[in-house]
Amino acid sequence: MVTTESPVRTPVPRSAAAVRDTAPPAPTLRGSLTAGLRHTPGRLALWMTVLVALALLAGVAAVTGIRQRATHIDALAERNGPLTVASLDLYRALSDADATAASAFLSGGLEPPVLRDRYQADIAESGRALTVLGAGLGSGGGDGAAHLAVLNSRLPVYTGLIETARSLNRQGLPVGAAYLREANGLMRGELLPAAQGVYDDAAGELRDARDDGGAVPWLAVLLCLAAIAALVVVQRRLARLTNRVFNVGLLVATGAAVLLTLWLGVSATTAGINLAAGRDEGSDQVDRMARVRIAALQARTDEALTLVARGGGAAFETHYAEVLDGITRDGGSIDEIRAHATGADSAPLTSADDAATAWLAAHRDVRAKDDGGDYTGAVEVTLGEAATRFAALDGGLDAAIKADSAVFAAKADAAGGALRFADLGAGALTVIMIAGIAIGVQRRRAEFR
Repeated sequence: MVTTESPVRTPVPRSAAAVRDTAPPAPTLRGSLTAGLRHTPGRLALWMTVLVALALLAGVAAVTGIRQRATHIDALAERNGPLTVASLDLYRALSDADATAASAFLSGGLEPPVLRDRYQADIAESGRALTVLGAGLGSGGGDGAAHLAVLNSRLPVYTGLIETARSLNRQGLPVGAAYLREANGLMRGELLPAAQGVYDDAAGELRDARDDGGAVPWLAVLLCLAAIAALVVVQRRLARLTNRVFNVGLLVATGAAVLLTLWLGVSATTAGINLAAGRDEGSDQVDRMARVRIAALQARTDEALTLVARGGGAAFETHYAEVLDGITRDGGSIDEIRAHATGADSAPLTSADDAATAWLAAHRDVRAKDDGGDYTGAVEVTLGEAATRFAALDGGLDAAIKADSAVFAAKADAAGGALRFADLGAGALTVIMIAGIAIGVQRRRAEFR
């Protein structure tokens, strides 16, 4: 019997390419994310991430915006306000020094000690103001620094000219009047314009800080509104998904977001209202009065220089008449200031108005005596009644400026009070929002595991 054996089948190894063809493809990042979002826990995790990110962004923007505005408002009281006051003091001191030097020159020989002391006090005040302004504006490298450089270099020249004029006047030499006029030309041509430039620079910084302090933090408000909208959308989807109307965590987060938005709006509005009132009732009014005060000081210098010139002071007299007309006429500078009176400055402004009118009447007496050949009588009225009336005008304006400066300081403090602890409150509300979101969404995720 013949037997046959079945042929042995040897397995044929599959190639590596065949193995690769049958292996499942490696998952991609996009595929993993898409697969995760097909399930409810993945979608909930995405919602929670978006809500937390929005809450965090809104909180950071709110805290940053509050601190920035608080910094600007603090600068009004600590830096910008003092610098503006110092620049006004500088301009007034320089103008008063020039007017006092001219008045002292009229006395001939040894000038009255009271005028000499006042001149020296003005120069000392100018030096103190320059020190304050140099520390605040001198390092900026802008126009203010350039004007301060002019003042620091030319003020010693001015005082030297005044001392030369004094020395020559004490000797009875007429050439002393020429030195006095040269000093006055230096004051009006270089020093006072530079002082005006310093004031403009300081006042510009004050306006910028005031505007920035009263600005609405729109970025923070918009982010808060976006967070509120997202919270509402997520809660509605969760309600449909779980058949539960309320989610305590998300409700707490929504309430915190609404409260933060309201706090931002109310604090910004309150700060803005107070800063606007400080501008209208304080800094703008001070600026008007300071300009009138400086113009009156220049007119006082004109009054004295007209007599010093001994018949050659027509230009000084013309300028005096223009300045006093602008101050005292109906609808003039004093009337404009009184139209914006705040109440605190009403009494001193009334006194200043009456004094300006009386000073103009005394000046007419000076001109009548001088034009009539009574030079000595004209000098006596200039150093007597006219000086008294001018001092009353200057004193009234000074009191009104101080009153309105106090109003500005009070309004700036109130604006700062509106933001006090607001950054801490915003930070706390942000933490509550994030915690509410995390707790509210995470509990729902746990139900689907």
